[in-house]
Amino acid sequence: MSAISAADVKKLRDITGAGMMDCKKALEEASGNMDGAIDYLRKKGAKVAELRAGRDANEGCIIIKTNADASFGVMLQMGCETDFVSKNDGFVEFTNSVADIAIKGKITSTEALLAADLGGISVQERIAEKVGVIGENISIQSFAAIEGPQVSFYNHNNRSGAIIALSKASEELSDLGKSLAMQITAMKPVALDESSVTEEQKEREKAIAREKAIEEGKPENILEKIAEGALNKFYKEFTLLKQEYIKDNKKTIEQVIKETDKEVSVLGFFRAELGSK
Repeated sequence: MSAISAADVKKLRDITGAGMMDCKKALEEASGNMDGAIDYLRKKGAKVAELRAGRDANEGCIIIKTNADASFGVMLQMGCETDFVSKNDGFVEFTNSVADIAIKGKITSTEALLAADLGGISVQERIAEKVGVIGENISIQSFAAIEGPQVSFYNHNNRSGAIIALSKASEELSDLGKSLAMQITAMKPVALDESSVTEEQKEREKAIAREKAIEEGKPENILEKIAEGALNKFYKEFTLLKQEYIKDNKKTIEQVIKETDKEVSVLGFFRAELGSK
């Protein structure tokens, strides 16, 4: 076997991001052939990924991006096992590169994103490579895509954030969208308005209120009134349009939107946070 040069080891490391000793071992196994060494590291990564697959990946980073005219955006939560890896520049850059693929291809599902090409192999294979290099379980924890005339977002230190689409576009509405995304990130609404709350969720909230009222000895004839009151409180706390605006709690989000533009509406939004499902 020919001697493995330090230059070849460095070149392989630059290509794959694997450790120096792993690169040397790969080149030795491939008799110095660079492509063979890359394949060796990919297979090694796939094996490590299989072994690590069941481990929690509650750390990571959240990347949110829009295209040039802010009419399409994505929010990608890439998970890893430790805070140390989540802050690693290479991990963050990798997550950014996957988000870029989603923007470029206008990808709207996790399945399509995993199957997308990233440097000649699929995103899923690239993730397996990263698992082999880093030695931690890495996986897409959540992915959301949204489209509309005005897409805005807020990202809090790559650990939580939100993305929102409005029905009209302007510089003023871009600023409004960012403020609304900040609101969503901080206040965690589960729906846009009352009509967006599922019947299952409504019945759950009312049932909880009834049970609590019974435990407190409330008379049966007022249980339904109590349940309805609890549901209205739920709407104010957990539907975006009814929430108090974090920048001015004398106004609801619905009022803030109408004061900005009476004709604009929220088309949809998504929120993500590390550690949440």
